[in-house]
Amino acid sequence: MKQFCLILSLFFTLTVQQSFAQTNTEESAVKVTINRLFEGMRKSDTTMIRSAFAAKNTMETIAKNKEGKFVVRTESVNNFIKSMGTPHPEMYDERIVFTKVLIDANLASVWTDYKFYVGDKFSHCGVNSFQLFKGEDGWKIIYIIDTRRKDDCK
Repeated sequence: MKQFCLILSLFFTLTVQQSFAQTNTEESAVKVTINRLFEGMRKSDTTMIRSAFAAKNTMETIAKNKEGKFVVRTESVNNFIKSMGTPHPEMYDERIVFTKVLIDANLASVWTDYKFYVGDKFSHCGVNSFQLFKGEDGWKIIYIIDTRRKDDCK
């Protein structure tokens, strides 16, 4: 009976370790995709930015309008990429912190706090929420929504 319990315990431990290693590897791959987006922004490298996105994608932001009311605005990813590639004198630097990464099969949901700088000057902060899909070419961003504010930045 002791041997059976020992074998069962060893089997359970190995199964949990293998599952954790697979999850850790997938989480790292998801982070690589998201980091590629922001590295592309810093370098104004449109090819790098585009490689982070799936062919079908959505980009939205929640911010205050001119009347001071919060609204959701949808942006074209193509227009975003074009704007990142348009020459600008200072680097766009979005500094993120991975707060939460959830993965189930081919779907990942990621929450990141961020602070956005133009050159060395602070612009705004908020939170990004990403949805990624894992297809034949790896993890790709299919949806981003973010908040933007200038106050209460951590």
